[in-house]
Amino acid sequence: MKRVDNHKFLNSNQLKLIAIIAMTIDHITWLLFPGLDTVWYVYILHIIGRLTAPIMWFFISEGYHYTHDVKKYITRLFVFAIISHFAYTFAFGIPFLPLSTGIFNQTSVMWSLAWSVVLIWICNNENTKSWIKWILIIIICFITFPSDWSTIAVMCPFFLYNHRNNFKLQARSIVFWTFIYSLVYFIFLNRSYGLLQIFTFLSIPVLYFYNGERGSIKGMKWFFYIYYPAHLIIIGILRLVLYGNISLIF
Repeated sequence: MKRVDNHKFLNSNQLKLIAIIAMTIDHITWLLFPGLDTVWYVYILHIIGRLTAPIMWFFISEGYHYTHDVKKYITRLFVFAIISHFAYTFAFGIPFLPLSTGIFNQTSVMWSLAWSVVLIWICNNENTKSWIKWILIIIICFITFPSDWSTIAVMCPFFLYNHRNNFKLQARSIVFWTFIYSLVYFIFLNRSYGLLQIFTFLSIPVLYFYNGERGSIKGMKWFFYIYYPAHLIIIGILRLVLYGNISLIF
């Protein structure tokens, strides 16, 4: 059932477009300023990019709710996760073979998002025993840890789905899980990057205005699936032209 609220004016197409624009700004910033430059204007551009992930998580959970075929939905996400792996590693100068340079940022967020739908499906299966669900949760978190946004991009969509139609709890889920992510990065990798992730909270007032409608452009989901790896490939080509085979992120 669609939400009816006159003051909520953003449909899913518009929110996805906001996510795409913010993501593009963030990735171009990585291209023009490799590494994490803490100059104020560079930091602001990366802050804009923090809008993207929570919007992606939100619509992964919405996608599960509205899909007519969960298996096809999961299959589609995994296909694009595989395609996006090569595009992501090429864009940022990361070896194609995961775990070659560490355990962080070894593949795209699409890998975690695909597994998040698997987790939602498993935990909503009444025939699966609770202890099996807990074991599978741990396994899935372990499998997705090396990806962009790590296991957070599994757990947050899972809780967004479970708290569907309760926006306050959804907002708390975004704050809680991104705080965990920020804390891990702050302690183990880069303090500036860890602090940067806190700005994902800026997505909450944007998502608040979601009106539950899809919008008039029916092919928007396919546009995102195509745009995501395509723009990464372009960034990868520009990286090689501008710098040679260097890594853009740490």
